[in-house]
Amino acid sequence: MSKLISGIHHVTAISGDTQRNIDFYTGVLGLYLVKQTVNFDYPEVYHFYFGDKQGTPGTIMTTFPYGEDARMGRHGKGKISTTAFSVPYLSLNYWLKRLEHFQILYKHPQERFSGSEVVVYFEDHDGMGIELIFNDADNREPITNGSVQSEYAILGIHHVELWLESYELTAALLTEQLNHKLISESSGTLRFGVENSPGKFVDLLGMPNSMKGLEGRGMVHHVAFSTSDEIKLKGLKENLLSYGIAPTSVRDRNYFKSIYFNEPGGILFEIATENPGFAVDEDPDRLGQSLKLPLQFEETRSSIEKKLIKFNYNPTEFKLLQ
Repeated sequence: MSKLISGIHHVTAISGDTQRNIDFYTGVLGLYLVKQTVNFDYPEVYHFYFGDKQGTPGTIMTTFPYGEDARMGRHGKGKISTTAFSVPYLSLNYWLKRLEHFQILYKHPQERFSGSEVVVYFEDHDGMGIELIFNDADNREPITNGSVQSEYAILGIHHVELWLESYELTAALLTEQLNHKLISESSGTLRFGVENSPGKFVDLLGMPNSMKGLEGRGMVHHVAFSTSDEIKLKGLKENLLSYGIAPTSVRDRNYFKSIYFNEPGGILFEIATENPGFAVDEDPDRLGQSLKLPLQFEETRSSIEKKLIKFNYNPTEFKLLQ
């Protein structure tokens, strides 16, 4: 029988300027723009989905670019501190050169988990924490949109790191309800996963002396875990209710169905289905090339489009000459 949770589905963050958002995730990092739609609650704000060409769960990073006037968030406990992307182990020099070329400051590379991975931390244009995890344990296909050569390209999300007042109750939720297990421990970081492979990990870090994090620009809004279908999603919902957690009703997000709930440390979790996927309203070979609206907003498309900021999407402009 397949597991209820198969790994990370996507990570969603709050960002600022629309063009800088597009340039960073498609140009600098080399992800595809696989869907441009709008925020269900604020349709005058884009909802961008970045990932591999098909929008495969486990590769997807999504953003709400609210503009430069949006309130800045604050890193701290009760928030997801870092979103990590998996890259080939031997691509370290390439990525350091690339970050320097685009004038992105980064921390000195460090080994983690007994040297099985090398980590480089930096931040996006809004201050969101990002890591590149250099490892040889990821056999996913490289994401190649034309800005990063395939031998160096991102392979998908590696993990998210949660800062918590204390990690015990969150660890219990992961292991007792979301079929995770403790994978490893390194310098106070506990790594849980549904499997011991990139894209399946959640890292927990106890930060009792940290200030409380604040939601806003430059912060992750939530992490979504992947489940295969709506039957499993409803089963997870019932399990969580019995566990004492109150998830939302099942929400139809067009490209998946999902539920939301806060884990014991206050961080927002989502569980999302793998289907129907991003080709439900767009040709699979043309994903992300036009604005797609939820049906309830189609009758006001004209007014919505006037409020949305136009942007340029040309990731090949960010290709480095060898």
